[in-house]
Amino acid sequence: MKVTIKETISRCRTAGLRRTKALEELLATLLESPRPMTLSELASSDRLTEQCDKATVFRLLQRLTEHGVIRRLGLHERAAYFTLILPGKHSDYLICTSCGSIEPIKAPCPVHQLEDEIREKTGYKNLYHELEFFGVCPQCA
Repeated sequence: MKVTIKETISRCRTAGLRRTKALEELLATLLESPRPMTLSELASSDRLTEQCDKATVFRLLQRLTEHGVIRRLGLHERAAYFTLILPGKHSDYLICTSCGSIEPIKAPCPVHQLEDEIREKTGYKNLYHELEFFGVCPQCA
């Protein structure tokens, strides 16, 4: 299922966010990226360098995170990575505690069954989880 920029902007509008060119370009950049991106990577991307400054990108990322449109990943003392939360798509991540690199886990998620059980037993709606594993990557080991 390929999520479009139009669908993503619609989610933002539903969340109460104002549609701007900078918002559109930020979302398009994240949609096109094969991996989560840092603030610096986003601010210096081809789509955003002409559109807005780093502070504007930071403020957009904060608002998108607060409204559940994007997910902030990474170690607190290192640069954060940002990725879109896509309906019906789920990714878990490996994060290196030495260099801060991040990559999606290419294995079935072990928590989906537990999530279904919790939803059934508690009655929670829109239940989701975020899973991040931390360790030292092969390059740093």
